[in-house]
Amino acid sequence: MLPVVLLLDACSFAPAHVTPEPPVPPAYGEVIARGPSIARIGWHDFFPEPQLRTLIAQALDHNRDLRVAAGRVAETRAAYRIQGAPLYPQLDAVGTGTRGDSFINLPGNAGTFEARQLSAQLSAGWEIDFWGRLRNLRDAARWQFLASEEARRAVATGLVAQVANGYLLEREYEERLALADRTIATREDSLRIMRRRYETGAGSKLEMTQAQTLLAQAQTAQQALGQDRAINRNALALLVGAPVTITPGPVGLAEATSEAYLPAGLPSDLLVHRPDVLAAEHALRAADANIGAARAAFLPNINLTGAFGTASTELDGLFESSSRVWSFTPTITLPIFNGGRNAANLDLAKARREIAVADYERTIQGAFRDVSDALVRRRKLALQIGSMSQMLDALQERARLAQLRFDYGRSAYLEVLDAQRDLFETEQALVQLRRAHFASAVALYAALGGGFADDAAPQDNTRPEGEQTR
Repeated sequence: MLPVVLLLDACSFAPAHVTPEPPVPPAYGEVIARGPSIARIGWHDFFPEPQLRTLIAQALDHNRDLRVAAGRVAETRAAYRIQGAPLYPQLDAVGTGTRGDSFINLPGNAGTFEARQLSAQLSAGWEIDFWGRLRNLRDAARWQFLASEEARRAVATGLVAQVANGYLLEREYEERLALADRTIATREDSLRIMRRRYETGAGSKLEMTQAQTLLAQAQTAQQALGQDRAINRNALALLVGAPVTITPGPVGLAEATSEAYLPAGLPSDLLVHRPDVLAAEHALRAADANIGAARAAFLPNINLTGAFGTASTELDGLFESSSRVWSFTPTITLPIFNGGRNAANLDLAKARREIAVADYERTIQGAFRDVSDALVRRRKLALQIGSMSQMLDALQERARLAQLRFDYGRSAYLEVLDAQRDLFETEQALVQLRRAHFASAVALYAALGGGFADDAAPQDNTRPEGEQTR
């Protein structure tokens, strides 16, 4: 009998899992470098700057969003354990006591009689999972748990990218403020010279006010940069979960103009490295398991219940050998009519699976776009940096020649004004481009699912039976 029960217990009506074909091209349109995906590199190796690594480590320890995601993992882990409990026999100790009066009116024997009953029993119950309903519910909870773990990793990957971008912005503001400070010092000297020329009659008031305008423009830019820097530090403090202290870096963004080797791999790598894709696949597997549970609900439900113990009308006789009682009650329940509830549950499970398939495919498409966008930005930003660097060289020469022409009386100070203003704006824009170039590398790294290479390996021991992949 036992082999038959075990054979039936292995039955399952869940559909065999088939991973949908990725709805994306086999390669990215913009490829900077070919090779294994950089997602295999841990964040502590991808970001070599010590201060940045310290900030990321603090954020991973203290960020509240990540704590919420970790709480979701613990929640689904407990739900998985709850769904697995009905697969095992349930054993309870039951003690009861009953006391009551009854009136009996029989010929020659009428009156009130007191009845007492005491019992102590061990009660056991087990639902034989012939059709896999309980196991499918457990598998669905397990895949939801794994999906929540990948969701936590997605939050952590996004957090690493946000902290890195905030740090890059800090370095950008640091360099742009240094440029503004140098420009202000130069323009203060120019204003002193223009004021002296005006006071001695060698220059006009127009030239002096033009020098004042140049100085005011640089001061306004400096004040705006200071405001943006303070706001960025507040954002970093929120991400890190603690006050942030960043010391001036020995290397600015200006040294990072060369193209780094950042291979993106193939789109198929996203299926094993990108956490939101893995989470969507786990949700799809959970939907498959729920279909199996909904199908099994149409079939007979078999429960075995039994009890063994003692019963007596007196407490002192409760544990005598003559007071032993036992019962064994197998129950078979076949659903006949329930208002269409089982059919509706099956339709609901199938509809949710279709949603899960669409969500999985949409997630892959979104991941593909994120990587493609990051690759395009990285290549185009490198070209823009080259062009703007050439423009900056030309503007520096223009500003020098304009100053010489003015000093020799060959042109008005307005020419110097225009040259200096264009030079300052281009210097600021070039620093922004270089920061954006760094940020494109961070965006590519996050889009590929990088950050936690050790956690990205497929979990083979969690695969349910009957799974296929095409």
